[in-house]
Amino acid sequence: MKQFMHSLAVSAGKILLKYFRTNVGVNYKSKNNPVTIADKQSEEKMMSMIRTKFPGDRFICEETCAVNGIEKPDSKSRYWIIDPLDGTVNFTHGVPIFTVSIALMEKQKLKYAMLYTPVNGDTYYAEKGKGAEKNGKRIHVSTRKNLADGLLGTGFPYTLFLKDPKQVLKLFDAFIVKGQGMRRLGSAALDLGYVAEGLFEGFWEHGLQPWDCAAGALMIEEAGGKVTDYRGGDNYLFGERIVGSNGFVHKKMIDIIRKSGVGR
Repeated sequence: MKQFMHSLAVSAGKILLKYFRTNVGVNYKSKNNPVTIADKQSEEKMMSMIRTKFPGDRFICEETCAVNGIEKPDSKSRYWIIDPLDGTVNFTHGVPIFTVSIALMEKQKLKYAMLYTPVNGDTYYAEKGKGAEKNGKRIHVSTRKNLADGLLGTGFPYTLFLKDPKQVLKLFDAFIVKGQGMRRLGSAALDLGYVAEGLFEGFWEHGLQPWDCAAGALMIEEAGGKVTDYRGGDNYLFGERIVGSNGFVHKKMIDIIRKSGVGR
């Protein structure tokens, strides 16, 4: 499966690089939520490759699948959860921080995951129960135990300006004084990969969809970390609330969210 997922990621990445920094046309699915021909072509390529090899498998994906709503997985089917271009805003501005995200769910459980950054070729891979790796070498979450020593990541949802932005900013303010530093890279999938790799101690965001966080969530768990929703439960994949950490700072992060009044 690793080899096949890598072929999917590289094939999608080649399409992204073809359009990167070429003044590619941008359309908008909603305010501040861009989509390009690169998104669509790379997703179509991956889906075509998957259908050819695994014709009975199903999809949860950003561009093609989400038009009619997100399908909730049943226990009988396998689901590919794919984001062909996580970090489209960065992509359209020529910022080289974007990711191909692929996860495979079996019996409603995440089984395999891959993140691929086309600009530098970094490849993250995880298999349930067998650990996580980057470029073929095992990775582990960091061992920093104090949030005050931690570097945290977050993101701002596209719906920030459609709903009350005070919730997002209130939580940002609550965290920024607790950690050593804060980063907003513009690719949630890569943020989660950074937690798995031990570069970030934690990450939180709301407004994410399954294709944004499925691969990164499994990556963190297999690297020894912890992933929950804002309440500390397991509804992070479809609940639009996710906290990922090295495990040591997780309770503190959940406590901050609860005290802020933003969690649900």
